[in-house]
Amino acid sequence: MALSAPEAMRPHGQRKPHLSLLRIIEMNLGFLGLQFSFGLQQGNMVPIYSWLGADEASLPLLQLAGPMTGLLIQPLVGALSDRTDTRFGRRTPYFLIGAVLCSLGLFLMPHSSSLLMAASLLWLLDAGNNTTMEPYRAYVSDRLNPDQHGIGFLSQSAFTGLAQFLAFLSPSILVYWFGFDRNAVDEHNIPTITHVSFLIGAVLSITTIGWSVLRVRELPTTEEDKARIAAAPKSLGATLAEIGQAIVEMPKAMRQMAWMSLFQWYGFSIYWSYASLSLARSAFGTADKTSAAFRDAVLTTQQLGAFYNLLGFIAAFAMVPVARRLGASLTHMACLALCGLGMVALPGIGPSTGGAPAIFTAMAMPELGSHLALLIPALGLGLGWASIMGNPYVILAGSIPPERTGVYMGIFNMMIVIPMLINGLTFGWIYNHVLGHDPRHAITFAGGLLLCAAATMFWVKNPNAAETPHVA
Repeated sequence: MALSAPEAMRPHGQRKPHLSLLRIIEMNLGFLGLQFSFGLQQGNMVPIYSWLGADEASLPLLQLAGPMTGLLIQPLVGALSDRTDTRFGRRTPYFLIGAVLCSLGLFLMPHSSSLLMAASLLWLLDAGNNTTMEPYRAYVSDRLNPDQHGIGFLSQSAFTGLAQFLAFLSPSILVYWFGFDRNAVDEHNIPTITHVSFLIGAVLSITTIGWSVLRVRELPTTEEDKARIAAAPKSLGATLAEIGQAIVEMPKAMRQMAWMSLFQWYGFSIYWSYASLSLARSAFGTADKTSAAFRDAVLTTQQLGAFYNLLGFIAAFAMVPVARRLGASLTHMACLALCGLGMVALPGIGPSTGGAPAIFTAMAMPELGSHLALLIPALGLGLGWASIMGNPYVILAGSIPPERTGVYMGIFNMMIVIPMLINGLTFGWIYNHVLGHDPRHAITFAGGLLLCAAATMFWVKNPNAAETPHVA
């Protein structure tokens, strides 16, 4: 979409062009491909590692690629994108580089022949995801006025829910709608449906991000910003120094959310690592990773993930007026509490007691439909996930200086990936020595951490009224 004359002539300090809801949706469409990739990781990496022979206690360590690349790449890319001025824009080059890396990682992942190969490809995949993620967050602050930040970030949350719904459900869709054999596997026990799902993700990653950058281009850099960017030192040392200075000068709201991030992301890291293993034992009575029952448990876990992400997609838009009335902090606290309770309830759900209602069979979710009690924790997980992907960013966007949006979005991501890194380094010992090497206990422990995260939101202040969600 070409820039209009008013956009091209926008003086510094004036309001940015007001975007319609359709344009906001188009500018965030790339989040569909980006989060489809994350959904494939969350739903399939533990099964892939298990099929390749990984020990259960080593699963958090094998997934260190995500937090490590996030810790190293996102703050650096954030600071660099604040100082970038090209004819393609400030953030766009990072979108495209990340999309290409992500697509390569997704295409190659199901062809892994060893744990080392799968773990190495996960590093490539997460490097691409993290190169794109932070500039995409900053893009919302760049392109929208403060009174549209809420709908901007919550629409990203909605696309997160929709993309991960489709990513988690894609293996089941291939089985129930297109007739793929769930038990057809390659020589490394990786199912054909996993191969096809990752190929779909590779295509979506590059095409949706391309659509976003072409349809809703970045605003032209103002003369004042050009001068600031030109005067800023470009060396790696200067970039790292700016990150350090920004950490020292971190806004109060960011500091207040640090404990929330620690409990929230440590807990979700446990859930992603052990949900399928927990359901295999509680609902399918198996710990054998090569059995048909385990593959059924993996499909059920993916269907549960799809269902709670579908609820999250719906809840993200419904949450806009709620967050506007109650404030993003209080809304997030309530959603985290419901999420924690859902996780605590999950391991207590036993084997199927009957067939699936027709609606679940039609939606390619018959395993979930035959375990209807799973819908109760799915509600809490969906509300929690929708809030996690939207409300903290509403609080953040109302608290940081606009000229340092990129670096602060990157630093905020450090508050996401550091808990994941701590999880990868510590949870194996906790799993073996505290939780009795039982994935069901791990999920209960994760729920307790989400409840702790909810409690910390008592101390987090809302942004100014101008920054709360608004749709016009």
